[in-house]
Amino acid sequence: MKFKAIATSALVASMSFVPVGTVVSPALADNGDVVAGLIIGGIIGSVIANENNKKKSTKSTKAKVAAPSMSAEQRAANKEVQTSLNYFGYNVGTPDGAIGRKSRAAISEYQAFLGYPATGELTEQERNILVTSYQRAVAGGPVIAGVVGGSAMGLKAVLIAQRDEMTGVVAAPGSIAAATVAALPTLIAPEPVAAAEPVVVAVAADPALPSFMGAAGAKGSLAAECNQVSLTTNTNGGFTTAEGMQDANFALAEQFCLARTYAMANSEDLAQKVAGFTPDQIAEQCAAFGPVMKDEVAALSMQPAEDVLVGVQGFIQKSGMTPVQLSGTAKVCLGVGYTRDEMDVAIGSALLLTAMGETAYAEFLGHHLSQGFGATQRPDLAMGWYDISLAAMGQGGSVVAPGMEGRDALIRKAAYTINGRAA
Repeated sequence: MKFKAIATSALVASMSFVPVGTVVSPALADNGDVVAGLIIGGIIGSVIANENNKKKSTKSTKAKVAAPSMSAEQRAANKEVQTSLNYFGYNVGTPDGAIGRKSRAAISEYQAFLGYPATGELTEQERNILVTSYQRAVAGGPVIAGVVGGSAMGLKAVLIAQRDEMTGVVAAPGSIAAATVAALPTLIAPEPVAAAEPVVVAVAADPALPSFMGAAGAKGSLAAECNQVSLTTNTNGGFTTAEGMQDANFALAEQFCLARTYAMANSEDLAQKVAGFTPDQIAEQCAAFGPVMKDEVAALSMQPAEDVLVGVQGFIQKSGMTPVQLSGTAKVCLGVGYTRDEMDVAIGSALLLTAMGETAYAEFLGHHLSQGFGATQRPDLAMGWYDISLAAMGQGGSVVAPGMEGRDALIRKAAYTINGRAA
């Protein structure tokens, strides 16, 4: 378990850990103190100190020097994007032309729905699909009426149709998009595609231990699952509440996907403050979480939360990184893991944050165990992580949808229900 060389020396061996259940306020870019640094491959090192020095040197001039103003054309274009997102159910609030955190989260949801990388930044093609879909939907007509009326996805069916028309995409047989295409003959005329024959290959992990099954938590794509969940949520008219809950597993799936969206948006905000590195370079560094934390990630599916955290704290002490570096890195990489559907990266990041006292992040680990993504589906083990996060929420330490009333009550009720303890 070795990291690459880093630019700073740390005193992690002497740091003390906060007991599980204690809420610790983040000391990173979330509250504007420092810039989170990616340290696994040597990214950043001294960027935190440099950023602080830069803040000190520019603090006195900020009041005198006005920030560059946005052009009227750019603001109008941004408003058009925000209006289009709102129209299709990706809420950004009142369109104001400023693409902030809420807008980027909405863009990520839109991108994920169409199967694009959820970066929070629109490519020219993605923007054209969104805005053109909005303009055509508002104009209406028999074609649009047929699109919307012939699909369970409602208005969002227009997005899929427009994407496929503009890119020439042919939906895979049996997919949601294929069902939509079948109802849109006037917009899309796909050629029939023959389904490939499945190939099953048994690979032995070790000559003495043959394996005929996939890895733990090999449940498919979480991004695809969240697309399905989002559709159902929209059809239901909103998120499940504790009072109206009928399917506990679906209620937790909704909250998992909501948490995923928040993590991706926060990661994007922090990564933008890391100068000199592209998103791909950052993602390459974050990929190191998988190999170096494979033992701790595997333990999640087998051991109670308390035992797993002991192992993670031992990992932290041996890493040679300062808590602020690890915490900043973990918050960036948590979102990267979800954006790239790399569950080991996401789980490793959430484990680090929880072990360092930011216990609201234990919610993510409960979701992985209750839903079986990146981990074995273990509702019993999930309960321990949910309890840790619920304690943090009770003290105002929520990191996901902090203004969403009744969210903690819903998670508690759903988690207890799947464990047969609802009474």
